[in-house]
Amino acid sequence: MTERFLYLIRHGRANYDNDDFVQTPRGHQYDPPLSGAGREQAAILARRLLLSDPPTAVVSSPLRRARETAIAYAEPAGIEPEYDMDLAEAFIGGWENRSFEEIIATDEAMLARFRRHDAFWRHAPGAEDLDAFRERVTGGIERALARNPEGNLYVFCHGGVVNAYVAPLFGLEQEMFFVPENTSINVLAVEGDRRVVRFLNDARHLTEPQLFADASGPPA
Repeated sequence: MTERFLYLIRHGRANYDNDDFVQTPRGHQYDPPLSGAGREQAAILARRLLLSDPPTAVVSSPLRRARETAIAYAEPAGIEPEYDMDLAEAFIGGWENRSFEEIIATDEAMLARFRRHDAFWRHAPGAEDLDAFRERVTGGIERALARNPEGNLYVFCHGGVVNAYVAPLFGLEQEMFFVPENTSINVLAVEGDRRVVRFLNDARHLTEPQLFADASGPPA
């Protein structure tokens, strides 16, 4: 069996000063675009990905921050992205478009949970059920793998989506066990029905961009 890999790639930094929403099957969901810094991150990520052999397919969440990150790579790569709403970020009900700082500043219980590294997004009023979230994310990714049974697959998505797919592989119950950096790459080997985590939270294109400066030779 030819070795192949699943790349779960988080979007660039979003413009959280934006107030745009979109209607999804789960409710009225916050949908900001990339910020200026996020667009720069996406461009740096694209330069890194363009140094690798192209994937068989690019699949993305349709939410703008993920879509714009995917397009930054897909357009110069000459690949038409596919979009799947099942790859959208978790719906957090009454906390949509509220910053993390705002939430914990007004709720002592949530602040205490944060300090103890306890999961707390599921406590948002009207939030999507964790099991349902994991089921739709896993379904979306597995369908994409089934549609593209050979070669690597790039999935542009969200931090919660990465956690939703990876956490069950480690037997973890909490919804977030790590916070992926913006534009970080998370790599899993696809071995038949088996998924093996190879690398998490790789953002070296941001911290060490000289390593990805030139495809024709070593960095200057």
